[in-house]
Amino acid sequence: MTTARRIAVISAGLSTPSSTRMLADRLAGATAAALRVDDGEVQFDSFELRDYAHDITNHLLTGFAPPALDSMINSVVSADGIIAVTPIFSTSYSGLFKSFIDVLDPDALTGKPVLLGATAGTARHSLAIDYAIRPLFVYLHAEPVSTGVFAASSDWGAQADDVAPLGGRVERGAREFAEAISRRDAAASADPFDPATYLGEGRSFGHLLGGLAGE
Repeated sequence: MTTARRIAVISAGLSTPSSTRMLADRLAGATAAALRVDDGEVQFDSFELRDYAHDITNHLLTGFAPPALDSMINSVVSADGIIAVTPIFSTSYSGLFKSFIDVLDPDALTGKPVLLGATAGTARHSLAIDYAIRPLFVYLHAEPVSTGVFAASSDWGAQADDVAPLGGRVERGAREFAEAISRRDAAASADPFDPATYLGEGRSFGHLLGGLAGE
């Protein structure tokens, strides 16, 4: 039996084309490969925030989302997981990226697996994922995977030696992300009346009764 999964891909690049979108696409491709190992069907909904910049600003000013933005937000919050990639400006996520996060309901991403990515001109900004972006999603009670994927300008070089390290980070992050989505699926489909749900696998009713009796 196949499991259909839907992943929302958010990129906050400002140019066309942008390295931010390029990284988002690579993360999506690696995630698709990792999820299909489980014979699951995967659908990706990709959104470039610059296409919604005016709507996001209007939402911040009025408290109401225009139809296009409302549809996009619903797609993001209902997805099985999120790939979120932002350029790094002034040592942190972009203003557009943060503005989009600000229009989401604070509880909308609770328990949602997230794969984080970031781009910048030099590798000296690579720690921004862990000191700026990850805390933002943890505050929203999302579950970002351990590996965040950073790409500097040099990572997009034509030489194989330049590209290989980025490829390794992409594959590792995508694998962790796919595993997080699979674990969430398994937890959601677990039988709430199965004793293993509460006791852990390998424990019997006899063990439970013995424990309650103080044996």
